[in-house]
Amino acid sequence: MSRPYAGARDNRAHVITDIDPDRPYVLDRGQSRRVTVVGGGLAGVAAAVVLAERGISVTLHEASEVLGGRVSSWPDTLSSGETFSMERGFHAFFRQYYNVRALLKRIDPALSMLRPVEDYPLYGPNGAKESFTGLPARPPLNLLALIHRTPTLGWRELRAIDGEVAAEMLAFDGDDTYARFDSMSAAAYLDAVRFPAGARQMLFEVFAHSFFSTEEQMSAAEMLMMFHLYFLGTSEGILFDALHEPFDVAIWQPLRRVLERLGVDVRVGSRVNQLEAPADDEALVLAVPVGALQSLVASNTWLAADNPTWRHNIAQMEHAPAFVVWRMWMDGDAAAHRPAFAGTAGLGIIDNISCVHRYQGEAQRWAKRTGGSVMEVHAYAVPPSYGAPLDTGRVKADLLAAMLACYPELIGAHIIDDRFLVRADCPAFTPNSWSRRPTVATPQPNVVLAGDLVKLAFPTALMERAVSSGFLAANHLLGNWGVAAEPVWSIPTRGVLAGLQSWKRRMQRQ
Repeated sequence: MSRPYAGARDNRAHVITDIDPDRPYVLDRGQSRRVTVVGGGLAGVAAAVVLAERGISVTLHEASEVLGGRVSSWPDTLSSGETFSMERGFHAFFRQYYNVRALLKRIDPALSMLRPVEDYPLYGPNGAKESFTGLPARPPLNLLALIHRTPTLGWRELRAIDGEVAAEMLAFDGDDTYARFDSMSAAAYLDAVRFPAGARQMLFEVFAHSFFSTEEQMSAAEMLMMFHLYFLGTSEGILFDALHEPFDVAIWQPLRRVLERLGVDVRVGSRVNQLEAPADDEALVLAVPVGALQSLVASNTWLAADNPTWRHNIAQMEHAPAFVVWRMWMDGDAAAHRPAFAGTAGLGIIDNISCVHRYQGEAQRWAKRTGGSVMEVHAYAVPPSYGAPLDTGRVKADLLAAMLACYPELIGAHIIDDRFLVRADCPAFTPNSWSRRPTVATPQPNVVLAGDLVKLAFPTALMERAVSSGFLAANHLLGNWGVAAEPVWSIPTRGVLAGLQSWKRRMQRQ
């Protein structure tokens, strides 16, 4: 195992890429390579940075007017005339996001743009509350401590649980887990475990919704991987950091300056529909969401023309359900003890509540000037019963009622201004989809994919999967050209019970 990742608390973090010390870091001056990157989110920018650092000529196309993709922010104006940056919701920078942090260190090695969030409580029906602060760092001690202090998991409830099935949460083992559990939904898996309804709602439902899905629509293997990544496979803990300013100020403006210093031709507002097949000294990185990728593949028939299965699998990829972000500028404030960010479960369509002014400087300055607050609520995987198109009035009414039930001190406060976003562009990880999901490599050696939609060989998700895939896309091309790879880091790839469970299965087959 390689040296621990600098800044990691878990000394089992390790590099999963082959780093050949004999390969040059920068392309030989006598060579010329050009790469077109389509998509300026985390994945595309990660690929562009690594390639440009190694002397590759890179052109980056982003369809919108700002970099960032699904973690972008953009300028807007309140009714008062004040400008602000709007975003697509709160994003948690978990401490095990080693590759995200490696990218951000290109801006600031000290990562001073991040601030720790001290607690991440979960609110449920009838005043139920779970907290993840104060837990031991090392699995499985963290799980045992959580179970011990969870009121809905008493001795009677624990006796009803199927321990053999539940043990799979501590036994994630890569392809083996996907082979055995991808055909099952997360709901079916949790049914088999026989968790009591209250514990299931508070401890597990939130996982599916955090990935813009429901238990019924999510692969059990993907959920087991999420348990491993965020809680049961690493000592980094489930708490996280948040940006202290909006994404454009904290990340994207500085990253654009990094790209331009490296010579990258950054083209925002540049939508790409038609692609030319790369010449021998060229390559293409497609780092776009599901819908955009499907459109590009459909309209550029030269892409994997001799591999109809690959093209069919791209066409069959699915979006997760729509999600909602509602930000409100209010003339009252939540109580001082309210956390910056809280999850919710079993309270209708609401999935979390953010006091934006408790962690973000721009909102904090507005609240301090006005005596008000900037509140934000999210609804992930909005049920079809809310209509298509979405019944905005009904969604707002239900979200507001749920927020006030959790934070009754805001009853009577007025919404001075608001922004309401509906998006449906996240990838779905449905049962039986693992074998069909594309990898970074495509049937063409000079065309690669990046983004959180791709299948990677180690546990990762969301922002970390996007950046990791961008690094790996760059590495694939650099490998073709004999240039040194970028280190890609991972938490431990197997759960603490993976070896035991594998041995037991072998014994049962004999």
